Amino acid sequence: MNETSDYKILLVDDEPDILEFIGYNLKKEGFSVRTANNGQDGLKIAKEENPHLIVLDVMMPGMDGIETCEEIRKVPALKDTLVVFLTARGEDYSQIAGFDAGADDYITKPIKPKVLISRVKALLKRYAHGTSSKEPEEDNKITVGDLIIDREKYLVTSGSKELSLPKKEFELLLLLAAKPDRVFTRDEIYASVWGDNIIVGDRTIDVHIRKLREKIGQDHIRTIKGVGYKFVD
Repeated sequence: MNETSDYKILLVDDEPDILEFIGYNLKKEGFSVRTANNGQDGLKIAKEENPHLIVLDVMMPGMDGIETCEEIRKVPALKDTLVVFLTARGEDYSQIAGFDAGADDYITKPIKPKVLISRVKALLKRYAHGTSSKEPEEDNKITVGDLIIDREKYLVTSGSKELSLPKKEFELLLLLAAKPDRVFTRDEIYASVWGDNIIVGDRTIDVHIRKLREKIGQDHIRTIKGVGYKFVD
């Protein structure tokens, strides 16, 4: 995909002015845009349209953005869909909650149109890169000890137990488990899982590691003090 018209973007925000403003600027760039003013409708449209990118407000009545993102990440057809949180809240804990729910980026409003468009285009380049090269069939699964990691289904099996992980937790586990005993620095993890253009809080990796350990056991991921993390069998 090279043309912006090839990309479908869904905007979910309970403020009509925000929907109009962002929608206008994205349409002006040639993107195909759908909108919803609440999480429930946003989830329904996402399932119907399978957009490439969803811009999702955090603070919404009823189903908020965090809950909506968590539901989106449970839909197999939307596993490659990018989710960007758009919110006026800039606190670190809010960002951590967003990434923990499976978000790919976090934009604090108000934001200038040129900056917004630049961020959206950068993310969609990652989408195109990530979906253009398919893994060989035999590489779809990684088996390390009692863990089986299925890239295609975004599913992890630990013994007889199936674990459905949020996108970023899965990608972090996949990165580490693909090369057991190799130490990954924090910078390498940030670049591989979140991308060089994404700014996340300092505690983001630690939160994701803690969540993974709760699900797959404490012994698989080791902390290398002052450096990063490694996966052990």
